[in-house]
Amino acid sequence: METSILIAKLLAVVYVFVGLGMIINPKYYSTTINDMIKNPLMFYFGGIMATVAGVLMITYHNIWEYSWVGVITLFGWIALVKGFMLFVFPTHVKFWQSFFKKCNCMSIYGVVVTAAGLFFGYFGFVA
Repeated sequence: METSILIAKLLAVVYVFVGLGMIINPKYYSTTINDMIKNPLMFYFGGIMATVAGVLMITYHNIWEYSWVGVITLFGWIALVKGFMLFVFPTHVKFWQSFFKKCNCMSIYGVVVTAAGLFFGYFGFVA
């Protein structure tokens, strides 16, 4: 349970910061996505980060249960799949980034990311 709380705290802080950034300054995040699309090195670095985060979460927290603890494991597997996609199918990932650019929905995505951060924050810091 200590590992679950630690990971929940880490995810909470990162997701709340990034989510609020997307809400408050969506133009900056749209520009960042545009820069990522143009720079293959960013995909490579993102793949490394997602893979490392996913492997660490799965290695130290592969707990499948029907509670908030299972959500952490799910996020770990999602990170690992994201890393795989960034390495193996970068053009497919570019399609989704282009989609977010065109839909101009960075603020909506920011609300979702912030909500996930608050979810993990509740279980990491409060409960």
